[in-house]
Amino acid sequence: MSTEPRINDRIRVPEVRLVGPSGEQVGIVPLAKALELAQEYDLDLVEVAATARPPVCKLMDYGKFKYESAMKAREARKNQAHTVIKEMKLRPKIDPHDYDTKKGHVVRFLKQGDKVKITIMFRGREQSRPELGFRLLQRLADDVQDLGFVESAPKQDGRNMIMVLGPHKKKTEAMAEARAAADARKAERLGRGPAADDVEDVEDEVAEVEETEAVEAEADDVATEDAEVEQPAEAAQDA
Repeated sequence: MSTEPRINDRIRVPEVRLVGPSGEQVGIVPLAKALELAQEYDLDLVEVAATARPPVCKLMDYGKFKYESAMKAREARKNQAHTVIKEMKLRPKIDPHDYDTKKGHVVRFLKQGDKVKITIMFRGREQSRPELGFRLLQRLADDVQDLGFVESAPKQDGRNMIMVLGPHKKKTEAMAEARAAADARKAERLGRGPAADDVEDVEDEVAEVEETEAVEAEADDVATEDAEVEQPAEAAQDA
């Protein structure tokens, strides 16, 4: 059964309990009188409680009511917190520069209030040295302990070792801080004039694209390296 309120001429009852535009109780009046009042105030007569006897109707601007309801729903969705699990993959013998880069991504994820799944990928003879992966995970957890904590301790999963880091900040807090920072940057740009605003927007977009391309390229490199190196390494181990 539809819950859509009935408006004006769609109401089919002889009498209604009428509520005024400010919420005041008008009382039980004939439907014709209620329609007359709606026309006089240039408002809609909306049935808000169809199961009541007599039905309850209210004088309101229905278009404005729908708009305000949509805005409230939008604001509620905006404030909803969806925890996301990001993933970062590392090698046991990772280069120091690569480690710093990946740690930077982990720091960014934790600041955003997201969980991070850290995966150490072993290949060939590295599988016989799980302590290398454990020490690397422990090092990373120590480096980001101000932003996150070890939610799931390191554990072996086939050829991989996995650890999950959880953020100290709740997602809602991180979102609120991000919005406040964005508002502050916007106010600062407006103070410097539209030209500076346009230039900084372009710079931000370029930086975001470059960062996305770098992460995707890094993921492609890992996939390619797996395909090219894993088979010969295992063959050497068998030999």
